[in-house]
Amino acid sequence: MEDIETPAEDLLDVAETGIEEEEGPGTVLGRISEGIRSWGPAIFAVLFIRTFVFEPFRIPSGSMVPTLLVGDHVAVTKFSYGIWVPLTLVDIPFLDMAWVVPRYELLKLSDPQRGDIIVFRYPQDESTNYIKRIVGLPGDKLMVRDNQIFVNGVAQPREYTEKYDFVNAACRATKTRRYVEDLGGMKHDILTASGMGGPLADMPEIEIPAERYFVMGDNRDFSEDSRRWRFVRPDQIKGKAHLVWLSWDGCSGGTGGIRMDRFFQNLYAPAQ
Repeated sequence: MEDIETPAEDLLDVAETGIEEEEGPGTVLGRISEGIRSWGPAIFAVLFIRTFVFEPFRIPSGSMVPTLLVGDHVAVTKFSYGIWVPLTLVDIPFLDMAWVVPRYELLKLSDPQRGDIIVFRYPQDESTNYIKRIVGLPGDKLMVRDNQIFVNGVAQPREYTEKYDFVNAACRATKTRRYVEDLGGMKHDILTASGMGGPLADMPEIEIPAERYFVMGDNRDFSEDSRRWRFVRPDQIKGKAHLVWLSWDGCSGGTGGIRMDRFFQNLYAPAQ
């Protein structure tokens, strides 16, 4: 699957006082008031940080391998490009649907750049989060030929480095080829299939509209991205991914599943 998951919320356990509970609305209201005074500031701080500052996400699929592995946990800054009124999902039970309230930008800080790794609301289902790399900016003319990107008619250089065994979320290994791609001066690793390219390996030249971004996975033949469903709007971008703060290999049992070498790995470190 292609989506990116948000970790489950922590539950707050309230210890029993050992005092026999008394009946009466005053006592109940008093306990509620005390709970709000005790936990309110902490809950508010957590919600504020997750809404406007920082949010962790878990990688459930292999579309960004080798940059991001299945089981990586990434740190995403929510304020990288601006301050937004957060997304709201309004459930409509009798229609069996949810209405996505559009986000509103309060303060613009910067524009997304080519090479940025972003978390965004999947354009075809905005209740789902995706993570990809920006390869095309507004106004660019972009083409893909045998998984190589052409920006405004210029091929983005890539250099073959080695064979690579890509392991997906189902723990199945696939032979691929690893390259270092130079995307407008940003070098990073990508993968392509060892045999024939996938159905998205070639795309005719298109022009990216204003206020739209074209994104692709680094695992070129195992990523469904803008080559299929086209563009990401600025209001769909939730933030910029910066580093891996935790990594767990679900295909290894016991403590062997912890990938210590990936802890606090910078996602924009120069490719070797």
